[in-house]
Amino acid sequence: MPVDLVISPEAEFDIAEAYLWYESRRAGLGGSSSVQSMRVWKACGADPRYALSFTKATAALLIRRFPYAVFYELSEATVTIYAVFHTSRDPSKWRQRLP
Repeated sequence: MPVDLVISPEAEFDIAEAYLWYESRRAGLGGSSSVQSMRVWKACGADPRYALSFTKATAALLIRRFPYAVFYELSEATVTIYAVFHTSRDPSKWRQRLP
């Protein structure tokens, strides 16, 4: 059930911020985090039902090897990614971004 994938500017910023943080710790690690994020984004677009559900329309997928989750909304034919957050951060921060 492939769908259209929309990534919010805030989610793009989250990934860029994580990239810079990991890259500053070890060269190449930022790229690994970005690759894993892209895999999750593709999984959201390929079959968005394979996730942790929060409400009927919102869900999250965990990023392998990194303590981040991708929070998104599923509508009829579109997945909209609103946040890519570190799992230890205050959940109210990513919840504010959901419609």
